[in-house]
Amino acid sequence: MPTLALVDDDENIVTSLKIFFEAEGYQVRTYFDGQSALPALTETPPDIAIFDVKMPKMDGMELLRRLRQTSDLPVIFLTSKDEEIDEVIGFNIGADDFVRKPCSTRLLSERVKAVLRRARGGAAGPEEGDHKPIVRGRLTLDPNRHACAWDDKQVRLTVTEFLILQSLAQRPGYVKNRDQLMDAAYDDQIYVDDRTIDSHIKRLRKKFRQVDGEFDAIETLYGVGYRYTES
Repeated sequence: MPTLALVDDDENIVTSLKIFFEAEGYQVRTYFDGQSALPALTETPPDIAIFDVKMPKMDGMELLRRLRQTSDLPVIFLTSKDEEIDEVIGFNIGADDFVRKPCSTRLLSERVKAVLRRARGGAAGPEEGDHKPIVRGRLTLDPNRHACAWDDKQVRLTVTEFLILQSLAQRPGYVKNRDQLMDAAYDDQIYVDDRTIDSHIKRLRKKFRQVDGEFDAIETLYGVGYRYTES
């Protein structure tokens, strides 16, 4: 039974979503602001979380920024704004999806399932999810555990970052353009632009350089795309 955390200052929304997701078979934990949610999500992470963007004390964006310092927890944002800049910023700091309010609970449920599938490597069951680890030089990717290591040192990646790196590492030396990387990392119903992929690549490089200052395995071919080079 997956555990889902709801973080929203609107009690009516929290109550209705809690009832719905519990009926769908989730264990649901609720919080009404980012400040109270952060320690709980850090100490006892759920399988997935839904954040409202605008909240008192600590908004959803700041909550995700702080969470991403130590956690790769899958996160979906609820937003009532129509400005695309919120989505760009959210994806850049590690959000997995955005759903605009008001939305149907059924749509939100499908998005939650899609993100969980991505987090589990697309597995529908134990046998289907039995993927062998990918070893490319100093890099090891384990899709079953969503684990990444460089020289045996753990590198924490979000679901999206993991899927982008996995797509590149599956065929070292081959160039993947941004459209191909978007297809690998996002469901068809999620639209992101090229800048989002570029931002994810920058975050990937930054994370690897925290364990190896000379990391250069992800190569940019300007105007074409990216490729992984084994070292």
